[in-house]
Amino acid sequence: MRLLVCAGGTGGGIYPALTAVTELLHRGLRKEDVLWVGTAGEMEETLVPRAGLTLTTIRGGAIAGVPLHVKVLNAAKLAWSLIPSWRILRQFRPNVMLMTGGYMSVPVALAARLRRVPIVIFLPDVEPGAAIKAVMPLATKIACTSPDSSQYVPVAKMAVTGYPLRHELQQALHMSRVAALAQFDLQPGRPTLLVFGGSRGSQAINRALMAALPQLLTTMQIIHISGTFTWPEVEANLATLSAEQRAFYRAYPYLHEEMGAALRAADLMVTRSGASVMGEAPAFGLPAILVPLTWAWRYQKVNADFLTKQGAAVQLTDETLAAKLATTVQELLHDEVKMVAMKTAVQALHTPEATAKLAEVITTTGQGAGLS
Repeated sequence: MRLLVCAGGTGGGIYPALTAVTELLHRGLRKEDVLWVGTAGEMEETLVPRAGLTLTTIRGGAIAGVPLHVKVLNAAKLAWSLIPSWRILRQFRPNVMLMTGGYMSVPVALAARLRRVPIVIFLPDVEPGAAIKAVMPLATKIACTSPDSSQYVPVAKMAVTGYPLRHELQQALHMSRVAALAQFDLQPGRPTLLVFGGSRGSQAINRALMAALPQLLTTMQIIHISGTFTWPEVEANLATLSAEQRAFYRAYPYLHEEMGAALRAADLMVTRSGASVMGEAPAFGLPAILVPLTWAWRYQKVNADFLTKQGAAVQLTDETLAAKLATTVQELLHDEVKMVAMKTAVQALHTPEATAKLAEVITTTGQGAGLS
């Protein structure tokens, strides 16, 4: 089998695709039979070669949530990208294509359809974003994280697989909390808050947390992953903290291999509600305070509403974050009954065999099952 992968932009789409490919490699797929298509300058340009896979890039850009002149320019880029996409398909000759989103996947998927290559979409969020919505009519199979996606996805094409958890995070599930805390030189007897604004970072979350640090650090310890774009401001703020405060505060621009330990160490998480929270919070049984990014990506709000409805999370907005973050965190961490209920609710959403299920969907589709 030869597999073409189209996934890029953020970790929420890249990591599940990488995890599925790794599983297929364990099942006998050769690395030379995998080609990854992405966009230059995005996360995949680092993560895919690190995994030993071949990456080729095409031009693309966002169409939703950008000014009109940018929308027109990016639409032209995507239209022009149909030519290199066709060339990639003709030269690589895949048996199946896997996509998880990203605007550059649209011309690639169109070229795949024209060449009669079956397409598997993995939908990491509850609601598909614009790129996946555009490609859904072309897809052979749509693997979903949540059964709630049935209101957005044709049921005849849908397979509920759950969210594949990457290998480093799977390993951390077997780590003791004491060992996880030790990786960050933190104490097991103190509540631990994990704050993560996504791979790019959230200025709103970072600033609200920095303002609340003096209050929060009196009773808890914090692992703060700021995101690479917003790290300079967070790093500068470190100098304003006392030595006693710094003893209970760990700040990083991003974590790769150590992310599993951070999730395992935490009692509560403050985060955006992008795709990764759909897999990571359930796997680690981690209650969350979700701050959905709504200005461009409605699907974050849908993810947050789903987890909140299940009793696994509570929500704040960018507008209420500064005023309510500290009190919301403290109220939850001091309400043992509420925390136990949220932990039980989020654990119930975990799908341990998600990686194997997605790999099976890809393999079956690549072998021609169910093609029209």
